[in-house]
Amino acid sequence: QVQVVESGGGSVQFGGSLRLSCVASGIIFNINRVAWYRETPGNQRELVAEITGGTTRYATAVEGRFTLSRDNAKYTAYLQMNSLKAEDTATYYCNIEAEASVGAHDVRVSEYWGQGTQVTVSS
Repeated sequence: QVQVVESGGGSVQFGGSLRLSCVASGIIFNINRVAWYRETPGNQRELVAEITGGTTRYATAVEGRFTLSRDNAKYTAYLQMNSLKAEDTATYYCNIEAEASVGAHDVRVSEYWGQGTQVTVSS
């Protein structure tokens, strides 16, 4: 089974920076897509940034402040967050679409989520 683990969240003041990490483990043959989402209480989970097929896209609210990158050899993705604002406060989730072994002689393309990491920005 594929596991996705996020880390790097925490509390920071307005204007500060954090770097979130997302590590995937398991018998993975290829990661097609990596994305970060965020969620606040009472609101839907929203897409923050994604890399698909070599193209990186960002939500308007974070463009120019956040940078998504990936290290394919380590099955790791990073979300560098600069110039943080109070409205960036949320639980951040890593989502991947991966081709991976799910059992003996069984390889599938599936989506996997991490458990989330909290980011709190104080003004």
